[in-house]
Amino acid sequence: MDIVDRGRRVFRMEREALEQIEQGLGAPFEAAIELLAACTGRVIVAGVGKSGLIGRKIAATLTSTGTPAMFLHPVESVHGDLGIVGPSDVAILLSKSGATEELFPLLEQLRRLGVSIIAIVGAHDSLLGRQADVVLDTWVREEACPHDLAPTTSTTAALTMGDALAVTLLERKGFRREDFARLHPGGSLGKRLLTRVCDVMVTDALPMLKPGSSMREAVVLLAKRRGTVAVVDESQRVLGVVTAGDLTRLMERDGDVFAVLVDHVMNAQPKTARADELGSAVVFRMEKFGIMAMPVLDGDDRMVGMVHLHDLMRAGIS
Repeated sequence: MDIVDRGRRVFRMEREALEQIEQGLGAPFEAAIELLAACTGRVIVAGVGKSGLIGRKIAATLTSTGTPAMFLHPVESVHGDLGIVGPSDVAILLSKSGATEELFPLLEQLRRLGVSIIAIVGAHDSLLGRQADVVLDTWVREEACPHDLAPTTSTTAALTMGDALAVTLLERKGFRREDFARLHPGGSLGKRLLTRVCDVMVTDALPMLKPGSSMREAVVLLAKRRGTVAVVDESQRVLGVVTAGDLTRLMERDGDVFAVLVDHVMNAQPKTARADELGSAVVFRMEKFGIMAMPVLDGDDRMVGMVHLHDLMRAGIS
């Protein structure tokens, strides 16, 4: 077996294990989600060794998606750290064997405090499985390690189960993009999620014309204002838009374009944006419909700006 084939074998084994676990997902998973959704405290995640590393990731994912969670090392927990745990918490304990000795002192204390326990375990009928309120079975036939020793397939299964819990829970709780942005204000992710149209739109000398204007007037504005002109009524409500593309098509079929009225050229059903709308949502529509600029409307449907795709891109939204 060559190097690439060995790598593919790992992918295949882990994929097949996940497919088997997916097929077995059922009522216990639903019960776990309901427990977590009803939790008024924190989610305490614990595990030892590689399971502990996966547990840290699960706790971080839960926290970043609106469910306060904290990783608690089982050994440190019985040496003072148990003070962070309260009866309104829910615990997620991870163990491939379900017989990890370091977990049991913590398990006993959690039971004493009345904390509900979800076990992500590879042995349903283990001691941990029997003591848990909900058991999420992540049994795998074998590890991807050729000696069936190094935690590989089993840790992938546990991590995926944690991701499934976190994503299903955020949907169950109605966690929105705006909520995610609030928890991720730093870096490019925060910039992409937090930037609104009003932050980047052009508001001065807007390219607007009244109905009955000629294409001569439109051409001047198209040349100066990045290729899009809005046709508006007396209240600055958008009736249509004329783009550089519209001008090109007009020139291909009409020799005297300057005398044509914008009313006969404009798109009377233009795509528009809202001033308080997320920039990422507008980028999606622009790319979907091949639009370079959109009129921006306020709450009364009046044009208050023009947003350009390249300004959104320059702001780090993509």
